[in-house]
Amino acid sequence: MKAVEIRDMTPDELQAKLLELKKEQFNLRFQKATGALEKTARIKEVRKDVARVKTILQEKSASAAS
Repeated sequence: MKAVEIRDMTPDELQAKLLELKKEQFNLRFQKATGALEKTARIKEVRKDVARVKTILQEKSASAAS
């Protein structure tokens, strides 16, 4: 997911996306623990996407407060 795509989302959409990514991260961790995970690089991708969404949410809330 690109930062440009994330910046076009509203704060409510970002919260929903963050929740979705957290659920996916949780499921990937379980798959890894049970040995069912085939695409291990997806864990890193999801973790970075979570960070991007959180960063942009923070930026939007800071600009709204100013």
